[in-house]
Amino acid sequence: MNGQAFTVHAPGRVNLIGDHTDYAGGLALPCAIDLGITIRGTQEQGRVELRSDALAGVVAFGLATAINIASMEPQWGRYVAAVAQELNSAQGFTASATSTLPTGAGLSSSAALEIASALALGFTGSPMDLALLGQRAELAAVGVPCGLLDQLSIMFGRAENAMVIDFADNAIDYVKFPEDIDIVILHSGQERHLADSQYAERRASCELAAAQIGPLAHASLDDVATLRGDDQRRARHVVTECERVRQTAMALRNNDPEAVGLLMTQSHMSLRDDFNVSTPVLDELVERLCNLSGVYGARLTGAGFGGCVVALCKRGAVTDPSTITGRGWIVRPSNGARRVDD
Repeated sequence: MNGQAFTVHAPGRVNLIGDHTDYAGGLALPCAIDLGITIRGTQEQGRVELRSDALAGVVAFGLATAINIASMEPQWGRYVAAVAQELNSAQGFTASATSTLPTGAGLSSSAALEIASALALGFTGSPMDLALLGQRAELAAVGVPCGLLDQLSIMFGRAENAMVIDFADNAIDYVKFPEDIDIVILHSGQERHLADSQYAERRASCELAAAQIGPLAHASLDDVATLRGDDQRRARHVVTECERVRQTAMALRNNDPEAVGLLMTQSHMSLRDDFNVSTPVLDELVERLCNLSGVYGARLTGAGFGGCVVALCKRGAVTDPSTITGRGWIVRPSNGARRVDD
């Protein structure tokens, strides 16, 4: 109905441990966070117009004809256009987006925009269907063959809980997050652009390894030893990372932050040495954090190649993250995406 007001919100996500495991059918332990994107506006038949307080330009296109995603300007509008194309809906909107979520930081700003746009366009299917739609839109928008980590975290987030996601069947097991622990996110200063990174190459290497030894989430280190070169190192990361996720979930349930911190730091070393997605800037930031009093452990979060580091800290140990790198946040696990009509 034209003129009907709406408000939708999609959170970002931080991955505490378990990166580059989703597309290998493995395990990850993320949570939705209390930073996100909110879109407010009114429904409009046949047209989309969206402004953002965080991104330059106005996204505007009609829904009656085919959308040329590749030529869409501004470029962030390609995510919105890809969602509209997936939905194939005649119902559009005129709206403004406000964001507390940094872009290019590895906190799922693009996935949050996709999910929020779909809700603004009137999506009424299941949360899983919306997560899958967001994954398809990401590929259509920028050609990144992402897994479902971002979209599932955003759709199924639960306040004060992290979640163990098994990407073999997308099953989710919630883990209560301790109240006396802070999640601190620090931006490295390196912008992250997956379309320009070696993300697709890493995924292809994992797929080649799995073709030889079977699903990596269920492979042993003896299986991994039969591989050679980069494929062996990529597979070793996935196998050991899945085990670290299992151990981290157990440590959280046992309220053992020291164990969680150690596992996070081990995860960073694996991402650095076996998966080669860290950078000297990220490595230096992790080392600085691990040397601070009250910090249990730290690691890069997201796909790497820049972006953010996440640290697990004793409550109050880091009071102003921005004093460390210039941009930082203390976050809590949040509820997932939702639509609330005004």
